[in-house]
Amino acid sequence: MINKTPYFILLIFIFSDGCQSESGNTGSQGSSVAVITQKVANSSFSRNISLSGNVEGIKTVRLGFLVAGKIEFIAANEGEQVSKNTLLSSLDPASYAIAKELADIQVNQVQDEYNRLKLMHDNNSLSESDFAKISFGLQQAKAQQKLHTKNLADTKLYSPIEGVLLKKLAEVGEITGVGIPLFVVSDISRVKINTYIPENELHNIKLGQTAKVYISSFDKEYEGKITEVGSAADPASRAFSLKIEVENPGFLIRPGMIAEVTVPSPAKDEYLTIPSAAIMHDYSDQSFVFVVDPSKNIAYRRNVSPGKLVNDLIEVVSGLEMNETVVTGGQQKLNDGSRVIIQK
Repeated sequence: MINKTPYFILLIFIFSDGCQSESGNTGSQGSSVAVITQKVANSSFSRNISLSGNVEGIKTVRLGFLVAGKIEFIAANEGEQVSKNTLLSSLDPASYAIAKELADIQVNQVQDEYNRLKLMHDNNSLSESDFAKISFGLQQAKAQQKLHTKNLADTKLYSPIEGVLLKKLAEVGEITGVGIPLFVVSDISRVKINTYIPENELHNIKLGQTAKVYISSFDKEYEGKITEVGSAADPASRAFSLKIEVENPGFLIRPGMIAEVTVPSPAKDEYLTIPSAAIMHDYSDQSFVFVVDPSKNIAYRRNVSPGKLVNDLIEVVSGLEMNETVVTGGQQKLNDGSRVIIQK
């Protein structure tokens, strides 16, 4: 006789395990996730005009000598501060000093002759024409003296402004000519940002308007003011020049730096937006959200294309429609088709 007890026990175990499995699945499908939601809506934002420009000093001068000669002295190196009316460079003055000395001698000689002839003229012993000749000769000698005095003074070059020596284009011992630029000095107590604005945005720009200036070199933002707007467009780009002045405490901003300029525009743009917290990304970096069907309280995954980020709202370029309900809190626990309980 066959013992059927083990088969009976096995059937009971299988039946019991099957019931538990079925019961567990039912519980998983029936559970709901508490979420926070928000409707997709249009948001209106002030439209900013973003420009890129380069930094210059508020005033920049290119300096050279008014006379030719051999450079004898240079007071500063590039990047050093230069005070107003201080000696920046000088030429060897020897030849100009000799020329002035000769002019002084000439003046003294003609002056003596003039004094003697004047006594004769006063005693009516000299004709008017002869006295006029010596008078003109004295004036000419004095004019030559002034010219050589000026040439001697021009062997010294002074900075007309206080600023920074940006460029030094010569060295001691070099021979320079008249008017050749040798030094570039820039006043950077304030700086100006040179940029261009498209012609279709020109109507949004006014003199005195404020602008935000971001210097990426040291990650800092400044407030500037528009001081110049070009009156004619560049023929190639059809853009107008724009200058923004910025205070420069500590002389941190230097000429040649790149600046990002943001000018607030009175015009406003409307975007379809959702809170940025609603956006999630999968392993392939696809952006998606969970959209709730209010009639069924079920959340469905929806791929979206995000756009601009403004404050804590993000533009939705595609994937959503106005007034749809998206999950903004608790979406990390959701799967496509999950039941939800909406919390207010």
